[in-house]
Amino acid sequence: MFWRLKARLSYWLARRLFHWPWFIREPRSWRWMEGQFARMANLGDVDAQSFYGHILTFRGQGLGAREEGIRLLRLAALAGDGKAAYQLGVISLAGSASKAPDADEASRWWTLSAKAGHPLAELKLMQLNQSSDPDPASVR
Repeated sequence: MFWRLKARLSYWLARRLFHWPWFIREPRSWRWMEGQFARMANLGDVDAQSFYGHILTFRGQGLGAREEGIRLLRLAALAGDGKAAYQLGVISLAGSASKAPDADEASRWWTLSAKAGHPLAELKLMQLNQSSDPDPASVR
């Protein structure tokens, strides 16, 4: 019980310090902050999974940072986080070196995101459906 409270307080402090550029540039404080983000994400906190997943996916360093970020985003999205689901849709549609772009997977993630209330998900779904549907005027 006490260690969960300590983890939550440390995570809260790390999130506040994240907005101060000096703490991010300082390697020692960044390692501490990253440890707090990772600990809360591993404890199953959905907000922490989404937040740390975004950090690892787009700014992580190392061989497995992007994969770990996508894994955390997937966990957060399946738990109902709309921002994480939206980002997974963007990643799915863009593809990667090891995976081809997948419009069906992007559509699934954006549908989940729209249900969670993300404002851009519905727009992305409409754009995706318009680009995949043939123009009725050109089909004869």
